[in-house]
Amino acid sequence: MFNLHTHRYTNSPLGVELVNEYPWAFEGKSPVYSIGIHPWYIDEKKWPEHLDIVAHHLTQKGCWAIGECGLDKRIEIPFERQCDVFKAHLLLAEQHQKPVVLHLVGAFQELLSIKKQLKISVPLIVHGFSKNAQLAQELVRHGLYLSFGKYLLRNPDLREAFLAVPEDRIFLETDTLEESIAAVYAQAAHYRNLDVGELERQIERNVAHVFGVK
Repeated sequence: MFNLHTHRYTNSPLGVELVNEYPWAFEGKSPVYSIGIHPWYIDEKKWPEHLDIVAHHLTQKGCWAIGECGLDKRIEIPFERQCDVFKAHLLLAEQHQKPVVLHLVGAFQELLSIKKQLKISVPLIVHGFSKNAQLAQELVRHGLYLSFGKYLLRNPDLREAFLAVPEDRIFLETDTLEESIAAVYAQAAHYRNLDVGELERQIERNVAHVFGVK
């Protein structure tokens, strides 16, 4: 079972955990990880230095993706600065041909505009998707992948949006959940009327396509 996004490395026997790392506090406990500047933690003076650390890690074997990074309209960090930092991440992703794990709050149209503006070709994955089916379908039309986790377990209304996403565009995650990735897979398989093993194999194919690994 592939866990697209978690903040805790548990060395789970269930499968691969893509652990979120911050450049200023890299722990390196997990054999595979993503790394990036979360919009909540942008330091006005230090973010270029932090981005240099991200760039270094993108040359390392265990670094599978940039992120999480993105845009959040509910925080006090100036949105213009968030856009600057986000664009810098996307340009690094293009340079190193790495997928990007996205944190997005209230800024989906801005994401699509920036993607078009910068001509981004690498896979973009919206983690922790919790919005409606219409938005899910729009993002898929623009080539994005969606990852589901906590809200799939907590919000039954998310079922419609989850089912609106083709199986070759989904990932599953725990993020900060106390439940295991197995619980997320079980709920996802139930919603799609699939055997858990079938779902595992599909997401393995998605991992191979997006991250270039088996």
